Order: sequence, then C-alpha cells, then structure tokens
Amino acid sequence: MGPKRVEFQGAEQNWLIADRYGEGDQPVILLHGGGQTRHSWEAAAARIATLGHPVYSLDQRGHGESDWVASGTYSFEDFSKDLVAVTRQVVALHSAKPVVVGASLGGFAGMLAEGQENPGGLSALVLVDITPRIDMGGVSKIIGFMGDRVEEGFVDVEEAADAISRYLPNRTRPKDLSGLAKNLRLHGDGRYRWHWDPAFLRSRQHEDPKSSDQIQANMLVAVGNLTLPVLLIRGRNSELVSMEHVQEFLARVPHAKFTDIQDAGHMVAGDRNDVFASAVENFLLELRADAVPALSR
Repeated sequence: MGPKRVEFQGAEQNWLIADRYGEGDQPVILLHGGGQTRHSWEAAAARIATLGHPVYSLDQRGHGESDWVASGTYSFEDFSKDLVAVTRQVVALHSAKPVVVGASLGGFAGMLAEGQENPGGLSALVLVDITPRIDMGGVSKIIGFMGDRVEEGFVDVEEAADAISRYLPNRTRPKDLSGLAKNLRLHGDGRYRWHWDPAFLRSRQHEDPKSSDQIQANMLVAVGNLTLPVLLIRGRNSELVSMEHVQEFLARVPHAKFTDIQDAGHMVAGDRNDVFASAVENFLLELRADAVPALSR
C-alpha cells in the first residue's frame, strides 16, 4: 500500500502537500533540499515507516505540489516558520513532538525552527549535509544548476536527465526516469520545467554576500540553542560541508552525534540511500531506547 497524500497549512496559510507513510506514536517529518520535492525521500520514508513511525515527507513552500506563495518570500526564516506551523498540526494529530530530518534547505529550516522560532517544538533533529557555515562556492554551483533552463525548460524528461548527469557526473544515470518526472511540471507550451517557483532563486539570500554572512551568523546562534538530540550526517565528498564546518558545529552542539558517509556528496540520500537510511534508523532506535527508562520511572 502506497503513501497517503495529506495537506498542511504553512505560516502564510499556504498549502503544503505531504505524503504520509506508516503508523505509530512518534512522527517523523522529512524536509527536502532546495529544488527537490518530497519524492526524493520515497525509499527512506518507506523504510523508516517500517520501524513503527508515521512519516510525513513534505513539499516545502514553492516546491513540488505545495503553493507558490503570493508574497514571493523564500527566506530561510519563511521555511522555518512553515515548519513550526506543520509541527503544531502534527502534534495535534499524534500528541507527540516530531523528529525532523532536514536535508540542506530542510536542515536550515529545522535549525531555525528549533533554535530560534519555536524552541522545544521538536523531539529530535537530523541534519543531512548541512551546518550553519557552508562553502558558498558549492552553494553557487547548486544555484547555477537550478537557474539553468528556468525559462526555456526541457523538450522531454530525457533532456532533463541529461542536465542532471552533467551536474552529477559521478552518479549513475537511472534507466527508469519516472522518479525524475515527479520533479518536473509539463507546461502549456509542451515543455518540462522544474517543479519549484523561480522566485525562490530571486531571494536575496542567494545573491548578497553580506546577507549570506548574516544568515550563517544567525544559524550559528540558533544551533547554539539546541538542547534536543541531534544527528549530523555528512556526505564525505560534500561540496558544501567540510570537516572544519563539522568541527565547528560539534563545538557548538557537543551532544550531537555525527556520521560521515563514504562515496556520498551533498545529495546524501540519493547517493547512498542504504547507508543514510541505516544511520537514521539507528538514531531513531536509540531515541526509543532512551525514552523507555524515562517512561517507566
């Protein structure tokens, strides 16, 4: 049986679409990276659900099937406020604070939601190849890929797959492109374009170096406020997160656990989903084990 499509409302009453997998008492929210959709988590979501968790894989604002917000605002704070809104709705459904697994943009949302916007709102946080301080050269590469062919789009899914192969030459090009098709929209002119709002790229956070410095400073303050269980997962070949960034993060969040995944880049779940999912599973099992004595006292 496949996932169930569900809807949440974000901070601006914007509709956010999610897939729900599984049943249980401890919810898990999966937040994708910039330019991705909830479908990037399909394999991991199904696997985590087998542990007895209701798993919500969410399209963030301006991505996938979720609303392109009328305000055109896509700052990291906006994404974090959406997460706070969704968190409260999930708590109402399950009477339990969720674990958030955030990749890249989703990780920024998680850091700010717990460390700034709504402290104590989450039960645990998994950050996937993201820390407050990142390599801006790597960011520029990602933004460059996202900005390529925004207007003209692609003739077909095959042409989009070719673009991804040029961007990620070390990843095997899939024979089945049905997953990629979920990340594209077929427009009225017969061309395919990425499934996210172009206004996302026009956000000042991607263009102004001073703004980038301030964002990273704000993130460092936010993570310094984290007291909940935290797992940082890095792709060893990451173009965004260096070991120096990891060490700085662990100095500010000394109770955090850290896993470095070999043969994975920034797109950790896509590069090594088996190892990634195992790391998340082990973390969730440890959380469950730690909770049992507390509940029995």
